Amino acid sequence: MWRICIAILLVLSLAAATMRPRAPRAGIAIATWNMEWLLSPATAHAARLACRGGRRALLPCDVARDHSRDSADLERIARYARSLDADVIAFQEVENAAIAARIFEGFTICITGGRGLQHVGFAVRATIAHRCGPPLDSLTLGGAQRSGMRLLLFPDSPRAIELLAVHLKSGCADDPLDSGRAACTLLGAQVRQLAAWVDTHARSRFILLGDFNRGDADVAADEFWRTLAGDAANAPFVFASDGVAFRNCHLGAGFTRAIDHILVSRALLPELVPASFRKLGYRESDALRYRLPDHCPVKFLLDAGPAPDSFR
Repeated sequence: MWRICIAILLVLSLAAATMRPRAPRAGIAIATWNMEWLLSPATAHAARLACRGGRRALLPCDVARDHSRDSADLERIARYARSLDADVIAFQEVENAAIAARIFEGFTICITGGRGLQHVGFAVRATIAHRCGPPLDSLTLGGAQRSGMRLLLFPDSPRAIELLAVHLKSGCADDPLDSGRAACTLLGAQVRQLAAWVDTHARSRFILLGDFNRGDADVAADEFWRTLAGDAANAPFVFASDGVAFRNCHLGAGFTRAIDHILVSRALLPELVPASFRKLGYRESDALRYRLPDHCPVKFLLDAGPAPDSFR
């Protein structure tokens, strides 16, 4: 009998621990994460069959062959999403809201639409007051189908913050924008559109984040960042990662520097929690066993004021 009682107590204790609310923290955690071709299993399966049969597929056949994920892969990615413990996650390369919700369970999903399978969006903890904004279609230039996605936190309040998630053109991480390479020409056109958006928000509370596909953030030396800042000496934003050394997601990962960035407007500097920038890496065993994204998430903390105001 005593063994049964102990077993019941253990079960009740485990249930209580599971239902325990999240520990309070200093602010709202905001992150960005490129999910690397996060597709529904049905889409991935159809693409594999098309590639095997020599038919036109919805995605490149090397992606269909090498990056298709099963339920175990998706569960492991969802586990990292829970470990990230962010309140707002800007994501890139996601097919639709359904597969995003499978990773960010219990979150509200805002996502761009349109052609293609690599969309930009946000996962927002449902308890945080927000409004999904319209996409920023001016970034869809020269065949690039990656609109930016806007999100308004704490709408209709003095503490409102506008976020813009982006995924810019790859293939020009280092070269001059005027090098003549097609990728650099397109990236240059995108950054000018983005600079126009920043200029209209220069004095407001904004966060610009995502996969910029551009290397080291140096406003003084790099034309890309100088274009975005407008005035290198008085840039309207700071980098949340300022002063933090780059490290890869795991041993053997292919990146040599950061291309995922979080830009915080100077109007938000009083609320930026110092030294809060973090990068969530992967376990080496997980990187070998599962098809995890080639990017890993980065986040920072924003002190957004008294907790009751941040809830619906």
